[in-house]
Amino acid sequence: MVAWGGVGMIVAARLVGLAELYVFGAAALFLLLLAVLAVRLSRLHLQIDRRVHPAQVHAGSTSRVEIRVRNLHTRPTPLLRLSDPISGREGADLFVPPLGWHVTAAASYQLPTQRRGLLKVGPLRVTVTDPFGLSHSSTPGAEPVEVVVYPWIDQIPPVPFTVGHDPLAGSLQMHELGRAGDDFYALRPYVVGDDLRQIHWPSTARHDELQVRQQEQSWQGRTTVMLDLRKATHDPESVEVAVSAAASVLAANSRRNDLIRLLTTDGLDSGYAAGRTQLEPLLERLAVVRARSSAKLGNLVDVLQRGSGGAVVVIVAHVPDAEIESISRLGRRCGSLTVVKIDQVTPRYWAAARARATGDRSGGPGGNGSNGAKGANGLRLPPTTSLNGVPVVRVSDAHPFAAAWTAVMQPRQRGRATVAPARGGRR
Repeated sequence: MVAWGGVGMIVAARLVGLAELYVFGAAALFLLLLAVLAVRLSRLHLQIDRRVHPAQVHAGSTSRVEIRVRNLHTRPTPLLRLSDPISGREGADLFVPPLGWHVTAAASYQLPTQRRGLLKVGPLRVTVTDPFGLSHSSTPGAEPVEVVVYPWIDQIPPVPFTVGHDPLAGSLQMHELGRAGDDFYALRPYVVGDDLRQIHWPSTARHDELQVRQQEQSWQGRTTVMLDLRKATHDPESVEVAVSAAASVLAANSRRNDLIRLLTTDGLDSGYAAGRTQLEPLLERLAVVRARSSAKLGNLVDVLQRGSGGAVVVIVAHVPDAEIESISRLGRRCGSLTVVKIDQVTPRYWAAARARATGDRSGGPGGNGSNGAKGANGLRLPPTTSLNGVPVVRVSDAHPFAAAWTAVMQPRQRGRATVAPARGGRR
């Protein structure tokens, strides 16, 4: 712009014969030349360290980018401009004052982590400008990095253990005496090395030999989460709530060391595994899933029809009641079936859910539904819905997932049925 202005003034001076325009035009071009030379002759020798902490974060949590710039040149640096784009957007724009020899400056900014997804940070570029801002030169400062924003996870109770024998579980199904995995279930003769505290003295007296209480082996349940990602049944908000619900159930049962599995209508089948090595890849997958027009509910229905031991949780959104009823009829083919239905939710859902999770009850809707019972915190709990004996957890703005899920699961955990003895003669 300055170059064209200088040339224009010289041409105008030639046409109208004004010497002053020659002076102004020449001065503009000379100033531009000095600016270009100042930028080109600026020699930078910088040490740039950029760190993202943490690199994996849940939606709604804080993740910061920390940048440290150190001048390794004997001459002071000019004013530096650091540009760090985020996922193709403008991102952060930071200015670093002139630095002397071996002087370090630090700067930081916060990443937009309100929604799940994959954030690409960078590449960081260092820009040098002349004092008049007429010329600039950019050089790369740091390579791009990726930050995974996991879905929001609610702290919820896990799915109750299923009843009956499950041959694919981590060990034999639990029996009627207990579910903690450390309950007495049989006696056996003492062998060298047994804990003397486990000797059952009344039985020892009757059999005239030492008898030891055999403790129940630890039991590992199975939980399958089936997520409906059909685009026709979702709007932008319902997708986020459904994905968050799936992540919350997987995390809750993973904490109990269950075998967990994720199935989606777009063809994903993670298979069963336990521990963080299974949970973290599933959360990364859920961080980037999208509703797809090619997804088919038949993928999930086929699994239910073939039968699946353990607990199954099906998460759907705006589907007809008849479709939910048809899914509920398949509940007898698995150890237990729970349907989560995302009703109409709006952007204010997240403010309410996160406020309740942090104990700030004034941050969202109060849930004053006429059919819900009041909980201990004064909030109205959602009405319990059941189809063909299958509980349906209904989620809405007034009833966030954590409250709706807990209202359905806690009575099931308190009133769980006694399990028949598993195979192998256990009583």
